[in-house]
Amino acid sequence: MIQRRKVIIGAVGLAVAGTAAGCSSSGKADTRSWVEPAADIEPAVAAPVRLSVTPADGDTDVLPVKPIVVSAADGKLQSVTVTAGKAKIDGALQDDGTWRSTGDLAYGKKYTVTVTATDNAGTATTEKTAFTTLKPENTARVTFQANGMLALKEGRTYGAGQPVIVAFSRAVNKKAAEKAIEITTSPAVPGKFYWKDDQTVHWRPAKYWAAGTTIKVNVTMFGVKLGKTTYGAKNASTHFRIGRQLIAVSDNRTHLTKVYIDGKLVRTMKSSLGKGGGTTGANGEQISYWTAGGPHVVLGKKRKHTMSSASYGISDPKDPNYYVSENIEFCTRISYSGEYLHAAPWNGSLGRANLSHGCINLSTADAKWVYNNFLVGDIVDVKNTPRELPIWNGLGDWTVPFDRYGR
Repeated sequence: MIQRRKVIIGAVGLAVAGTAAGCSSSGKADTRSWVEPAADIEPAVAAPVRLSVTPADGDTDVLPVKPIVVSAADGKLQSVTVTAGKAKIDGALQDDGTWRSTGDLAYGKKYTVTVTATDNAGTATTEKTAFTTLKPENTARVTFQANGMLALKEGRTYGAGQPVIVAFSRAVNKKAAEKAIEITTSPAVPGKFYWKDDQTVHWRPAKYWAAGTTIKVNVTMFGVKLGKTTYGAKNASTHFRIGRQLIAVSDNRTHLTKVYIDGKLVRTMKSSLGKGGGTTGANGEQISYWTAGGPHVVLGKKRKHTMSSASYGISDPKDPNYYVSENIEFCTRISYSGEYLHAAPWNGSLGRANLSHGCINLSTADAKWVYNNFLVGDIVDVKNTPRELPIWNGLGDWTVPFDRYGR
């Protein structure tokens, strides 16, 4: 049995050998070698590169702060150019292989994006797309104010009562505007916003600024919707610092004004405050001759200034309350309504009685010292007077307790 199996296997082997040798129509053995044709092998074809551009081709009302992002699937970016007319937008290749614009765009512009990329076989493809950015109906700009009469000077030194004041060029949504405003202080202190109106916002901490505090303000509002049809025109920033902490306390009862620097009494000055009572202005408004009570903030200074009752409606020379005082010296203003610390050499009651129309009268020497030493933003706190300083009259921000100040 074993041997038979060998024979059978051998026969099969011969048959296979014969098949491999092939045959000819003549019956004779074909001595030519024969090779089975190989299957057709198609050359490898690279997948086409797929480009993606955001914003997409044809997009409109694109926010100009939205970055342009370009990517290439199944390929590699070679160049990206973004233009709007003659302007060119910079960008950079990212670690993940995408390209991203690095600068803000502009409102109301058409941008063309030209992208060249190569597939895995090195074949280049170039595509162009275009989109347009939002064109707002209105834009708002900001300025930084020391008060309603003076601009804040970047990098300057101010007094311990100086609030941050951001003034928008038109009415804005208050919540949206507050989100756009970032205030950083060193040392860090919490604060609150108070809106004087729909365009002007103040910010102050709970207590007077500590000496040496630095304040940085950034308003990131470009591309931000600040109203139904209003967007921020551009970002803005400023910074200032607080000098020594100067607080003057003027007492209506004692007729003295005491000046403290960093908590230490440095000068005591005989004073004469508002005489009290009042009158009626030309337009029926009530005029008070009390010096307003509460913390005032220094608004500015004038070496010489003419004061007249006509400024608040008393212009008839026959009126017993009419006056014109020219070239009053060393005037330091503390309210919009016209309260000053100033020289009053004619007042023989300094330190004894209140005879002014609301200002704080001082000797010439004391008024000169105030003029030379006080900063815009310093505090003049008037005590023991029946009339309160309204928050809107100058910078009355500190007349309101912090828990009721703004929001």
